[in-house]
Amino acid sequence: MKKTSVLLTLLACTLGTASARDFAAIKASGTLVVGTEPTYAPFTYTQGKKIVGFEAELAEALAKRMGLKVEWKPSAFDTLLIGLNQDRFDMVIASHGITPERQKAVDFARPHYCSGGVILAPANGPLTVAALKGKTVAVQLGTTYAERAQSLPGLGSVKTYPNNAAALQMLLSKRVDAFITDRFVAIEGRKKFPQAKLKLGEMLFQEKIGIAVKKGNTTVTAAINTALGKMLADGSYKKLSEKYFGEDIRCK
Repeated sequence: MKKTSVLLTLLACTLGTASARDFAAIKASGTLVVGTEPTYAPFTYTQGKKIVGFEAELAEALAKRMGLKVEWKPSAFDTLLIGLNQDRFDMVIASHGITPERQKAVDFARPHYCSGGVILAPANGPLTVAALKGKTVAVQLGTTYAERAQSLPGLGSVKTYPNNAAALQMLLSKRVDAFITDRFVAIEGRKKFPQAKLKLGEMLFQEKIGIAVKKGNTTVTAAINTALGKMLADGSYKKLSEKYFGEDIRCK
């Protein structure tokens, strides 16, 4: 998923902060500090006081393979990459789409899944780009979906909300005509509110999703890639993916 609008701030923060912890320093501490936004089921969300979900379990599994424990630091999505460049986190896992713009500000580990932006609407609603002409669309603030929605020809208006739950609620309450979001979020929303009879419409774009690391922190990126590579090879990634999605969602 997600956000690109804070690039200039991110670059400014990168230039003005101290060096991030390299992998040797992290290993010595025994703890990997991980930033996320835990409002994005089924990827990262809360159950009681615990952060759970596909990406949460993936981060815990990667850390275990590195001989580390995870210290979670939840934050609003649009502050995560800024916080990463201010050394608040060792890595960020929050369904960030790997875009050229973001790659100017942070480094990414190899993609841990692939997804894309889709239209979610009622069965009688706008399910194609052509049908969105003159319609009102909900998106999460600052996401790649918001950026793509703004560029769609003939769209009536784009309304932004702080998180996916709020945007989905606007669709359910019929205050917008459609919701543009990640396809897994759309599937989850349809499953959670079957009475709304929502349908997935046209896929607008595809994207690779990766863990973000501070620019130039190559030892941490390498350690993540090594651990993830082993999970992809030994079947543990496939097992975890099928637990949440019923399929292997790695990039193919």
